[in-house]
Amino acid sequence: MAVAPAAPRPKTLAAFEAAKGFMPVREGLALHAAAVEAGALGLPLLEVGTYCGRSTILLADAAREAGTVAVTVDHHRGSEEQQPGWEYHDPSVVDPEVGLMDTLPAFRRTVYRAGLEDHVIAVVGRSPQVAKVWGREVGLVFIDGGHTDEHAVNDYEGWAPHLAAGGLLVIHDVFPDPVDEWTGQAPYRIWLRALASGAFTEVSATDSLRVLRRTGPGI
Repeated sequence: MAVAPAAPRPKTLAAFEAAKGFMPVREGLALHAAAVEAGALGLPLLEVGTYCGRSTILLADAAREAGTVAVTVDHHRGSEEQQPGWEYHDPSVVDPEVGLMDTLPAFRRTVYRAGLEDHVIAVVGRSPQVAKVWGREVGLVFIDGGHTDEHAVNDYEGWAPHLAAGGLLVIHDVFPDPVDEWTGQAPYRIWLRALASGAFTEVSATDSLRVLRRTGPGI
């Protein structure tokens, strides 16, 4: 009989549902299950694209159980589709003093309310710059950053090399239909690239969330 994946603690799931963000519960549960599995490697679980911490706390919940840590990387100025005039813009996360988005305070409140501050390391910076100075393997890479080809490719090329053998690569917003060009075609293209590389084997697909395992070298 198959064993059901460990679910987030009720407090974590409640905090996830209450937090600002775009990930549906079904995809969140799949992300958490992947993080629990990857946590068995005893390595950090890394996320690219924090926003307000909705998915971060799922990784942190799994990291707590595994005795490791969730690392989340974001410049906190918002991705392209979150800027003023775009569909996903939220004026409540604009810093009135500088006139730019700043999701860091909302993120910190999300993690605090979930009781997971001790299990999260927040890195404030641009993904390619952070990846260049990152110095160790990770057990999971969750790519959920900018949705242009430039940003998606930079996230993949920057962080996939740090993924340990047997670790999990998780890509969000994978939409094969060209009608979703803005929201999901760049993640879809890096997913295709990962599969074509021979370095990754797909483990699961839950709506737009794809989970792949590193089964060989390279990217």
